[in-house]
Amino acid sequence: MSEPTNHTLPQPGSLGEAVASRKEVLSVLLGAAFLMATSAIGPGFLTQTAVFTDKLKAAFAFAILASVLIDVIVQLNIWRILGVSGMRAQDVANKVIPGLGYFLAFAVALGGLVFNIGNIAGAALGVNVLFGSNMAVGAIVSAALAIFIFLNKEMGKTMDTFTKVLGFLMIALVLFMVFKTQPPVGLALKESVLPSTIDWMMVLTLVGGTVGGYITFSGAHRIIDAGITGQDKVKQISYGSVQGIAITGIMRFLLFLAILGVVAMGKPLDPSNPPASAFQIGAGMIGYKIFGVVLWAAAVTSVVGASYTSISFLQTLFKNVKQYQRWWIIGFIVASTTIFTTVGKPVNLLIFAGSINGLILPLSLLSMLLAAHRKDIVGDYRHPKILTALGFVMVAFTAWMGWQSLSKIVELIK
Repeated sequence: MSEPTNHTLPQPGSLGEAVASRKEVLSVLLGAAFLMATSAIGPGFLTQTAVFTDKLKAAFAFAILASVLIDVIVQLNIWRILGVSGMRAQDVANKVIPGLGYFLAFAVALGGLVFNIGNIAGAALGVNVLFGSNMAVGAIVSAALAIFIFLNKEMGKTMDTFTKVLGFLMIALVLFMVFKTQPPVGLALKESVLPSTIDWMMVLTLVGGTVGGYITFSGAHRIIDAGITGQDKVKQISYGSVQGIAITGIMRFLLFLAILGVVAMGKPLDPSNPPASAFQIGAGMIGYKIFGVVLWAAAVTSVVGASYTSISFLQTLFKNVKQYQRWWIIGFIVASTTIFTTVGKPVNLLIFAGSINGLILPLSLLSMLLAAHRKDIVGDYRHPKILTALGFVMVAFTAWMGWQSLSKIVELIK
């Protein structure tokens, strides 16, 4: 295969590592999958799953299954094209449509900063649930732990290990809650393929929360940083991308089952904090403390994922960012924490970032699909036609959803 002629190809070891053996490659792929999955599994993920389960009951299983299938299509397209090119999303976008990469980088960085404030808040609340500590203390302690990861000499491998350990911990704790609440599993499985209610807007909302914004690029940029690129790595890259969605899907379905068990009892969830009340109803004070651990783990891993990915969108566009990558990531975490502890969650900025966030996936996915047929980007690689066709369908779906989001913002401004 002829190598793409561009100056943005990664330098393996840019995160203090050199991936060589098959075992190391598989370890990085699993780490990238968990980075992507735990970036998706944040405080909003927990609340969203609880609210939707309470609304649709067992029929929510279909929305989960449908969203997972859509997520796989999006993830496979993006990971394969970026992985083969060896270029990050902003560089590919700039080659396809000059200037688009800068817009995406700005949108991802802004969205990442604002949502990171929410992640810091979630981590602080998790610490509060566990120890009754002040929110500011919980935020600072959680941020300090995230910063420690990026101070490590081999921060890439440390990040992989951190997300794997907390990812497995979250899955294990939620599985315990499933056994405690004893949900109607048979009914949920039936509803996943023969739903009594279908809400496509809910499906698209799940997709946006799983592969929208910066999330789908977190794992893809991670494998590029590790040097796992090129046409000869396509099978491994594809495997890693599906792993990420599978982990997210497993966590979503287990959380759904745990909450469904509570909802099936006929007990109402507290609208001020639906997931916390579900855990507490399901297993008493132990359940409430488990929620604290899950919330903290979900939030702090999202802090790591959002910070790493947001800066990765800037590092090839600005020399200073590339030269001092780890310090920019640390500064990003410090800024998020400072804003939360002094201002709180800026509502207007959050609304604005949310509307911009809705445009990231359709624009970035469109640029990836166009890049898939550019020899100066992917060389002799031939992207599967079925993935291309399904990818364009996803562009249309997500663009429509982004338009709906923008329309709501305009109404709010009026």
